[in-house]
Amino acid sequence: MADEPVKIDHAFRAELGLVLEGDGVNYCYQCGACVGDCPSARFSEDFNPRQIMLGVLYGLQDEVVGENSPVWQCSNCFTCFDRCPQDVKPIEVIIALKNLMVQQGRAPAGVAEAAERILETGRSAMVTSFTTRRREELGLPPLGELHTGVLRAIVGDMEAGQEDDS
Repeated sequence: MADEPVKIDHAFRAELGLVLEGDGVNYCYQCGACVGDCPSARFSEDFNPRQIMLGVLYGLQDEVVGENSPVWQCSNCFTCFDRCPQDVKPIEVIIALKNLMVQQGRAPAGVAEAAERILETGRSAMVTSFTTRRREELGLPPLGELHTGVLRAIVGDMEAGQEDDS
């Protein structure tokens, strides 16, 4: 945060409140419980759910959904969800921020690629010949083909709903 006074962007907080189904984020009193056992915070100096929540409280849109947003470093482990004494659900705030970035076309390129791979194969990681060979070496069964029709239908319905809202 800058040393100069911070002007709170209430409009951004209100927009996020609509996505989060309320103003629960306003109950965050910055205790730090969300950081204590966070695996992403443990391995990255740039990721701190408490700082993300503070940015949201202040309405610092450029920090939380800007080009250098740390939200993509979140491992979605839900530890902060379980630890928050105010039931603020920081993970849901972070997921909402990620979704907002996707809607604004600000998501990193790898995110779009991973989403497309999941739609095509049902898996976030590519299954290569090495994967197959290693599974055989370990005595694991081969990975079967996943049916992505239901997933594609859900995404199609969501996209259609967004077009209707326009």
